[in-house]
Amino acid sequence: MKQQRRTPHFNIHVQGWLLALPAVVLLAAFTHVPAVLTIVDSFYATPRGKRPPAFLGFDQYRHMLDDPIFWLALKNNLIYALITVPLSIALALAMALWIKERIAGRAALRLAFFTPTILPMVAAANIWLFFYTPDYGLLNQFLHGLGLSSVNFLGDPATALPALMAVTVWKEAGFFMIFYLAALQQVPPVLYEAARMENASVWLVFRRITWPLVMPTTLFVAVNALINAFRVVDQVIAMTGGGPNNASTMLLFYVYQVAFSFWDTGYAAALTVVLLAALALVALVQVFALDRRIHYR
Repeated sequence: MKQQRRTPHFNIHVQGWLLALPAVVLLAAFTHVPAVLTIVDSFYATPRGKRPPAFLGFDQYRHMLDDPIFWLALKNNLIYALITVPLSIALALAMALWIKERIAGRAALRLAFFTPTILPMVAAANIWLFFYTPDYGLLNQFLHGLGLSSVNFLGDPATALPALMAVTVWKEAGFFMIFYLAALQQVPPVLYEAARMENASVWLVFRRITWPLVMPTTLFVAVNALINAFRVVDQVIAMTGGGPNNASTMLLFYVYQVAFSFWDTGYAAALTVVLLAALALVALVQVFALDRRIHYR
């Protein structure tokens, strides 16, 4: 009887690496290599003309400690993240719970909730610019109808940052809703049937069944929402330009401003390194803090 030839074991691993090679090359070329080069550039001064960049060591980071705009941008970004991330998660879960039920017009509701997600951020920012326009904008027209005076939402330091937060929550909640909707459809119906037999309240069912079983999705959504909160730049450029008086300046916008307006690429690289380190640290803390509360099915 003719024996069947066996494929050498190492060939399986070689084939696997060859299949993964395009993704590995793209990931390295557009993520890891630029990150390493940015770290290296942060230790050098910005080259001017034919003058090669001078090695500065940690001078860029020392300058950062004395930079008041950096600290203001960091403060704004932290406030932005602390408010938009929980609001986006709460709104996304509420929308998913609503459209999960068999209600009239469910398809239209799903479309309405998801539509902001497919809009480019610049287009969404221009829509909200009309809402925020002083005197004749939609929100001010509503305030006039209530007998209140007009508010310059984007021109007042007290309201500029909250105005940007509203745009982010409006745009991101529909995207996160899709993940929660998929997670809710995976919850075993027998659990809800058992809760109904025990006459459990709606809040008790949510706290004891729904919330624990969607925690893996919550972890995924929270990490993505946090990263998005520190990647805010499009709506800042389109709506406020970081003003008034840097009240809406955030870290990534400040990096963009330093690199392309002030043309100080060395300092922009140092700011980017700090931003990446802060994101990595917060994401790790978030993962390990939430992982203990997650029920994996």
